[in-house]
Amino acid sequence: MPRGLIAGAGLAILFIAGALLSFLWTPYDILTLSIPDRLQPPSAAHWLGTDHLGRDMLSMVMMGARTSIAVALLAVGIGMGLGVPLGLWAAARRGSLLDEVIMRGNDLIFAFPSLVIAILITAVFGAGAMNAIIAIGIFNIPVFARLTRGAALSFWARDFILAARVSGKSPARISVEHILPNIANLMIVQGTIQFSLGILAEAALSYIGLGAQPPMASWGRMLADAQTLVSIAPHVALVPGFAIILLVLGLNLMGDGLRDMLDPRIRVARV
Repeated sequence: MPRGLIAGAGLAILFIAGALLSFLWTPYDILTLSIPDRLQPPSAAHWLGTDHLGRDMLSMVMMGARTSIAVALLAVGIGMGLGVPLGLWAAARRGSLLDEVIMRGNDLIFAFPSLVIAILITAVFGAGAMNAIIAIGIFNIPVFARLTRGAALSFWARDFILAARVSGKSPARISVEHILPNIANLMIVQGTIQFSLGILAEAALSYIGLGAQPPMASWGRMLADAQTLVSIAPHVALVPGFAIILLVLGLNLMGDGLRDMLDPRIRVARV
């Protein structure tokens, strides 16, 4: 197993475990303010210190991990759930008007900066975690659709696909039974990459106030609150910043490791 996969999975599991644990327990209640304890450095009582409102930073990071992972996971689910069927459909009808409509629609979405349009969507429909999920998910759809179509087209000329067509199977059945299992590894790898991008997008939207709203914790909002306090208490910015860096790094390492492990060409070259 690639070392990058082990290291990345370890980092990702650490944050996911912290997010799941926050449903049952956190060191302190993030809704309880303690002004006398504000901006305390890391100590035995508060392992990562406290913020400008006296809230425990470790508890905030755990709750923020829950928000970021939930938003990114649902956004990737939207992109994969809609993009993969569209890509398979376009590949099955390659060269047709339907194929052109799907691909040109993808090109239209790709023509605009994803984060700018996500900001526009959340600004129009209101700030909140659900609108952030929809905004990020919309831009995951063409990513999975284009990748799925490109991968599926390489299989439609294979002998086993021709045999399936001769046996009378419909294009939809061939796509589900023969093509989708063969490109699942690509979808898994791309899913981890889009997951990490979703974490960054959620943090960016929350940073400018268009993501998760208080009292829901968010790493991006923690950074926004800490931007004027860096010279006084640098830990209030370093803690959420390093949380984002480590989680995104772990997901990227896990994606690279999964690619190395699942790609048969790399396995053959290693042998």
